[in-house]
Amino acid sequence: MWWIYALLSALFASLTAIFAKVGITGVNSNLATAIRTIIILIVAWGIVIAKGETKGISTLSKQNLFFLIISGIATGLSWIFYFKALQMGKVSQVAPVDKLSVALTIVLSVIFLGEALSIKTAIGAVLIIAGTVVLII
Repeated sequence: MWWIYALLSALFASLTAIFAKVGITGVNSNLATAIRTIIILIVAWGIVIAKGETKGISTLSKQNLFFLIISGIATGLSWIFYFKALQMGKVSQVAPVDKLSVALTIVLSVIFLGEALSIKTAIGAVLIIAGTVVLII
């Protein structure tokens, strides 16, 4: 079932790039990111409230909160840089380079989370990196 959610994530990520490129025309990219963030906030909290999941807040540990906060900071910085790149470049170049995050995540998951690296995953990561280099050059 995880792969269905992953495919939906990829679909909506690609739509994000297309819609964002049109939406930031003539708009400061930081302002555009802030507006988008408000919408995400409303949607995410709407889902949590509608599903009655707010009771989980009281079970969060300090570690949960710390890592969720720094994850949020990383997400915010990613969006700010992504929107700036979209404003300056072509979607067909920016979006694939942004997906270099897949290869970086594989490497970081091995280093920091101790996840096993299979030959198939390593080859995939190398191919993503090679493709990114091709797009940049």
